[in-house]
Amino acid sequence: MLKFISFGSGSSGNCYYLGTATDGLLIDIGVGIRALKKNARDYGVSLASVRKILITHDHADHIKSVGSFSHDYNVPVYATEKVHDGIDTNYCVQRKLTSEHRKMIVPDETFVLGDFKITPFFVPHDASENMGYEIEAEGVTFVIITDAGSVTEEMKEHIANANYLVFEANHDVEMLQSGPYPQYLKSRILSPIGHLSNTDCGKTLAENMTEKLKHVWLCHLSEENNHPELARKTVEATLRSYGIIPGKDIQLEVLKRKVPSEVYQLV
Repeated sequence: MLKFISFGSGSSGNCYYLGTATDGLLIDIGVGIRALKKNARDYGVSLASVRKILITHDHADHIKSVGSFSHDYNVPVYATEKVHDGIDTNYCVQRKLTSEHRKMIVPDETFVLGDFKITPFFVPHDASENMGYEIEAEGVTFVIITDAGSVTEEMKEHIANANYLVFEANHDVEMLQSGPYPQYLKSRILSPIGHLSNTDCGKTLAENMTEKLKHVWLCHLSEENNHPELARKTVEATLRSYGIIPGKDIQLEVLKRKVPSEVYQLV
């Protein structure tokens, strides 16, 4: 049975775990390595079972501990060439990846790693490059899309494929516009290579999800420009306006920024 855990979701650090009975992977390691080890131990997850790491993009909150983890557990790291170059030059990554652990992937080229069939796809964001992932394992299709400034046709196709989806709901537009951020940062977040709002998240879900989609987790919420309950209510209201009833037609939850989620069984 496939398991999913969020070990952190937001600008303080992102890290997600998928595991079968015999294999495991992490998507991003932007949380502290000590906290990750402790939380995994508390959840009864053996990090020694993690045999590969997928990286979405090269911002510090997604890669801070990737070198340390890769070294400590002898785990290869899969990312595009541009993202690997960004990891190499990011000063927040104190321990760099070895050439042995530096594995290249190509957008839209599906590959198989152990129990997982993985398709990376482009997501617009102001990083060197940013990937979403569609991951198939044990008859389940899991899709993660984070740090998205806008929604592409390709992203819509992957949402339509998903049984389980982690999707960004970063900010409430009114909170952002009236908040303390300088104008250049507000403009960056609102740009097509910034972050998705709660409203855009809900509309994209409503217009592209299918009956296959069972569960959605809202991710990467801003601490200053959003609130978990506001994000949930906004997305829920948008879904209801399309005749989709959360709790009945779909399960909708918000991932916490600094606290691990529960262990979800994906069937």
